Amino acid sequence: MSILADKVAIITGASSGIGYATATLFAREGAKVVVAGRRQAELDALVEEIEQAGGNAIAVAGDVKDETHAKALVDTAVGRFGGLDLAFNNAGASGAMGSVADVTVDGWRDTLDTNLTSAFLGAKYQVPAMLGRGGGSLIFTSSFMGATVGFPGMAAYAASKAGLIGLTRVLAAELGAKGIRANAILPGGTDTPANAANLPDAPAGTRGFIEGLHALKRLARPEEIAQSVLYLASDSSSFITGVALLVDGGVSITRT
Repeated sequence: MSILADKVAIITGASSGIGYATATLFAREGAKVVVAGRRQAELDALVEEIEQAGGNAIAVAGDVKDETHAKALVDTAVGRFGGLDLAFNNAGASGAMGSVADVTVDGWRDTLDTNLTSAFLGAKYQVPAMLGRGGGSLIFTSSFMGATVGFPGMAAYAASKAGLIGLTRVLAAELGAKGIRANAILPGGTDTPANAANLPDAPAGTRGFIEGLHALKRLARPEEIAQSVLYLASDSSSFITGVALLVDGGVSITRT
């Protein structure tokens, strides 16, 4: 039997990278998925891929910073598939970069809204729907950055991702007795289209340098990160909640 048979999931940031890989994996494991992102064409291609493989999916394009979008995702899950069991609040962005003195207040706020407030809005509407099903699993994409490592020029990103860990732990404490688990993954460097797009403008040797920061001396494939999300979504992790799970290839512990 498929691991997520009869489950309904919302996945944000699904148009590429980790979100895309997780959506296809969840669908293969039997979940009905509501996929979200800003790019309708990419979401439509994802839905087509899932449906051609025999899965069930629907796309809802929008901005995760918009509260009405968060509500629309849950309404779609309930209206189309009958409820909500799982939510992977994955959408995020590098956001405003530069020294703290140079980052604008608007840039700071936009980064936190994209990475942190969006997760709060997601949970705000996802939790009541999960309670209606008797429980569920909330999963957030944080980062090793801000949790175990600080990189210069990334204050807004690091603060937003560290904030996600705090949100995760509070949700776990609030909802555990009600059957809802909340956990965060902390990926290391991952070979996503978004990261690849940044490399052509980076100094020569940047990719090799980033790979070398990891104990495994390589970047993750999105599919590898998706496996960790599947674990936290499934009953295999039924006694795990409030965890910030490092899926970082050893970047947090490597000094070589």
